[in-house]
Amino acid sequence: MAILRPRSEVSQADEEVRLAQRRAVMVERDLRRRGIRDDRVLNAMLSVPRHRFLTPNLAAEAYADTPLPTRLGQTISQPYIVALMTQAAGVTNGARVLEIGTGSGYQAAVLAALGADVWSVEASPELHGEAAARLRDLGFSAVHLRCGDGTLGWPDAAPFDGILATGSLPERPTALLRQLRPGGVFVGPIGPLGRQRLVRLEVDPPREREETLCVCSFVPLVGAAGWRSRTDQEG
Repeated sequence: MAILRPRSEVSQADEEVRLAQRRAVMVERDLRRRGIRDDRVLNAMLSVPRHRFLTPNLAAEAYADTPLPTRLGQTISQPYIVALMTQAAGVTNGARVLEIGTGSGYQAAVLAALGADVWSVEASPELHGEAAARLRDLGFSAVHLRCGDGTLGWPDAAPFDGILATGSLPERPTALLRQLRPGGVFVGPIGPLGRQRLVRLEVDPPREREETLCVCSFVPLVGAAGWRSRTDQEG
């Protein structure tokens, strides 16, 4: 005998299938074809449901390659930028990775899907709480979360293999670079509000190697080693 499911349950299941199909198209069209070659990164992007990190009214737009608004004036980065930063960091299984700016939790989830041991700091208590609940609901409860000034990093958990900044910094992040192990990598946007360079810094004292990945525009990271406010150009 066939079991009839409520219409709402069928519709929700169908919608999840449609969104998964859009996610697969996004990975092929906007990531692989644009130069993301790391299959582990592509698989992580395929496995993490970006729509779950957005308000329901934006779910249909979740797999467009564009940043989208979240809460409290923040944004979720476009999928290509998330993949580019993750690939540039060279995240391996078991790597200790620090994220500055948890936001919605999406980048942390992608890192965790790669098998990284993720530590993430968020300045907003409200966003911190929401991200913690969201990550727990999606099965990423092992991500270490802290509410505080991310521009100062997480010194008592250092050293890290990689550090990713999901907001802009006005200058070279000395406080963060000191928390990398020798050979560790920092990836993040540096420069004035409205226009930054997304840089990859590999630190192996006394040598450093810097690469500009692209020009970008991220929301500012406010803090003692970042911006004084979201509109202060002087840092």
